[in-house]
Amino acid sequence: MIHFIAKFIEYVALLGCAASFAYYLACIYSALVFVRTRRPGENDPRFLPPVSILKPLKGTDPEIYESFRSHCFQEYPEYELIFGVSDPTDPAVGSVRRLQQEFPDRSIQLVICPKILGPNVKVSNLEQMLQNAHYEHLIVNDSDIRVESDYVQRIMAPLGDERVGMVTCLYRGIAEATLGSRLEALGISTDFCPGVLVAQQLESGLRFGLGSTLAFRRTDLNQIGGFKAVVNFLADDYELGKRVAGLTKRIVLSDVVVETHLPAYDLRGFVDHQLRWLRGVRDARKGGYIGLVSTFGTVWALLVLIAAGAAPWSWAVLGAMLLLRIAMALFICRAVLQDEAAVEQLWLLPLRDLIGFAVWVASFTGNTVTWRGDRFELKDGRLVRPNT
Repeated sequence: MIHFIAKFIEYVALLGCAASFAYYLACIYSALVFVRTRRPGENDPRFLPPVSILKPLKGTDPEIYESFRSHCFQEYPEYELIFGVSDPTDPAVGSVRRLQQEFPDRSIQLVICPKILGPNVKVSNLEQMLQNAHYEHLIVNDSDIRVESDYVQRIMAPLGDERVGMVTCLYRGIAEATLGSRLEALGISTDFCPGVLVAQQLESGLRFGLGSTLAFRRTDLNQIGGFKAVVNFLADDYELGKRVAGLTKRIVLSDVVVETHLPAYDLRGFVDHQLRWLRGVRDARKGGYIGLVSTFGTVWALLVLIAAGAAPWSWAVLGAMLLLRIAMALFICRAVLQDEAAVEQLWLLPLRDLIGFAVWVASFTGNTVTWRGDRFELKDGRLVRPNT
């Protein structure tokens, strides 16, 4: 009986290995397609409409002021920066005031958003900030995003085509010295970004947006019901993209790669953040999320090794799996993201994969998430306060 169970596990694990091999090859292929087809400046460089950049805030993030400053050096003729907070005593307010003093010639607004329109306070703020935006073209990005001086020009270029409804982009994480922060950054570059590239290939284009950058027209936003249409959702970036795609418009993944400076997570903080993020993805893309089981090649190869009693051939399976996993990660870090910091941390990849699998399993055990200090229950992607 024990022999039968071991053989069953061995066969299942081998199937998992085959699926993971196929997935890693799909990641490399998708990255190759992205690298070969991205051509900076391929869109009309004369398309330079005025832009309103909306940045909702709550609390401070690492290097937040330098992230703000990077938006003030844009090589772009006309744009405005609009920051929004729900609490006038929020610590981020000081950074915005400092920015206004340093760049008096820039159009920089701070909007106090007193209304709580729904559980997603970020989206609630965006709805109120929009009333102060002067322009048709909008960019929304997270508070901790740092950009290059040609960011706005390159992000806006695809919107010169009326068939394009949204532009979004990949990002790399800049880690602090803690293990949790390094694992988070490694996961962004070697799990999250490859997954986005594969989704783009499998779905013949993206059907969602990324919080690192969402660029779109106010007209299209109004057609999908405005920001208030997604004020109850945790994955607001995903939902906005999904709705814009529903207008039969394309979502373009820009060649731009931005940066986010990560907190100094301890291991528990890293796991908690991953659990919140994974539960959000689970509710937003249930089928694709369950399919992630085919991406845990390290775990499947270790199961083969154990079930086969460490037979020589099982070591070969493990070695081949690790080699392909690292090759995929290395290619995407260098060719797509230009993320040398992640390359230096690739030795942590097996640990990151094992923890990632454990958190993925744990994500199915509950619906509770903690976000910016607030606790919610997730129901079909919507945020519900536990006492409601």
